[in-house]
Amino acid sequence: MPIAAVPSVAGEALANEFEALFREHHELVYRTAYTVTGNRPDAEDVLQTIFLRLLQGLPPDFDRNPKGYLYRAAINLSLNMLRSRKRLVPDEVLERLPAPVDPAATSADEPIRRALLDAIRQLKPRAVEILILHYEHDYSDAQIARLLGTSRGTIAVTLYRTRARLKKLLSRAIPEAQS
Repeated sequence: MPIAAVPSVAGEALANEFEALFREHHELVYRTAYTVTGNRPDAEDVLQTIFLRLLQGLPPDFDRNPKGYLYRAAINLSLNMLRSRKRLVPDEVLERLPAPVDPAATSADEPIRRALLDAIRQLKPRAVEILILHYEHDYSDAQIARLLGTSRGTIAVTLYRTRARLKKLLSRAIPEAQS
């Protein structure tokens, strides 16, 4: 019988602990990734990658703020995925490919959705984190500040500046949105 097949109390305890961690935080990671990437397969990839990395070993500061760590990891990995996809596939190739049909989105919404994802790609990861916590997860400025270990004022200023930057980026991408 292989050693890996022999059950151990310590191994079982770690498996139970990991399962509890996954159950507690998987929705936050998935929703965050889905908000940034805009599609389910990418969000599922981000979720899987993050928890596979945790199986390989916890980072030193993980126990101090697991929710904050997982949230930040979801943002960073999602943004990296979007950026690498943008570098790997030239725009002219994307325009020739048929777009996947999302039943929730209408054809009129697609240019706006695409412009929003492009604008989000251009933001700093910290700004994207704060936007998603505020608008997707309905966190207050104070809750975000506690989660990210900063002041409420810093969060408020970052939100204000990020909204202004998004508005500017979107007005360039969608000229009719200026009116």
